Amino acid sequence: MAVDVAARTAILEVADLSVSFVTEGGKVSAVDHVSLDLAAGEIVGVVGESGCGKSVTAMSLAGLLPRSARVSGSARLRGTELIGAPESALRRVRGKEIAYIFQEPMTSLNPVLTVGRQIGEVLQVHERLSRKQARERAVELLSLVGIPSAARRVDNYPHQLSGGMRQRVMIAMAVACNPTVLVADEPTTALDVTVQAGILEVLRDLRDRLGTSILIITHDLGVIADIADRVVVMYAGRVVERAPVTELFAHPHHHYTNGLLNASPTPGRHAGTERLQEIPGLVPVLASQPDACTFADRCPAADEKCRGAAPPLAAVRAPGHLVACWHPVAEAAR
Repeated sequence: MAVDVAARTAILEVADLSVSFVTEGGKVSAVDHVSLDLAAGEIVGVVGESGCGKSVTAMSLAGLLPRSARVSGSARLRGTELIGAPESALRRVRGKEIAYIFQEPMTSLNPVLTVGRQIGEVLQVHERLSRKQARERAVELLSLVGIPSAARRVDNYPHQLSGGMRQRVMIAMAVACNPTVLVADEPTTALDVTVQAGILEVLRDLRDRLGTSILIITHDLGVIADIADRVVVMYAGRVVERAPVTELFAHPHHHYTNGLLNASPTPGRHAGTERLQEIPGLVPVLASQPDACTFADRCPAADEKCRGAAPPLAAVRAPGHLVACWHPVAEAAR
C-alpha cells in the first residue's frame, strides 16, 4: 500500500531540527537543520553511515535524549509541537502516539518479566486495561506479529525466545496502543536474512492493516529498497538527499548517495563479477558544523565552492526529489 507522493498529507513534520551535546571537550553538533515529513500510512527510510545523526533525530521527537542535549527547531505531530513540550505531555506521547522499536531487544526487554507482562504494562499505563484484559490483549498482539502459539509464548521470558521472536515482541509492545508513528531503529540488525525478511513483512503488514506510519532507520540499503516509500539520506548530521525510493535508486544525485549505492550490492547497478566501490575517507567528527559541504573531503567532484559554502536542499528532476549538492551527479557518471 504505497503512498501516492502527489496526494500525501503529512502527519509528522520536522523542520530545521538541530541537536548538539555539551561535552567536556566542548559543544558537539550531531544534527544540523534537518527537515523531513511522514504521511499517514507511509514508510520513510532514513539511511546513512553510523554517526550521521539518524538515531539522534528520531530520539529527539519524543524527548528521549539525555539532559546534555540541546534541541532546537520544530517537530509537529498532527499539528502539536513536540520540541520543547513539557515532560508530562511527552510521557503521554511516548508509546501512545509515537512508539519505538530498538535494535537490541535483549537489552530493551526486562529479563525478569515475561513478555506478556511487559506488553501488558504498556496497555495498563496508556489504555487503562486491567491486568487480565492486558494479558488477553498481549496474546492477540503476539499473534498479530506472527509469533506461533501466542497463548503459550505470552508466559515466556526473553531468554526463552529466539532473536527474531524477541524482535517481534518489541514490535508487539510498540504497536500495543496503535500509535500514529512507529520509529524502527535498525530493527533487523544482527538478524539473518530469512528472519530479517520476516520482520520487514511484519512491519509492512502492520502498515497495511493498522494504517501506521513508519520511520525506519537503517544503514542497509537492501532494507530501504524492500520496504520504504521514500528515502531520506543523512550525512554528518545533515540531510543531503530526499526522494521516492524508486527515484533515488534509479537517479541518485548526491555523490554520497551514489557512493552508498556503489558500495552495496544493488540489482541493476552491479554485475555478478563487478567489484563494489568503497567511499574513501571517514565520516567527520564535528565539534561544530562548518559553513561548507561536509562531504567535500570525500567527494570526487568537490571544488572551492563546496569547501566555502554549504549547499541548500533544492529540487531536481522528479517531483519530491531534493538534493544538497553544488555539483549533482550526472546521469553518465552513474
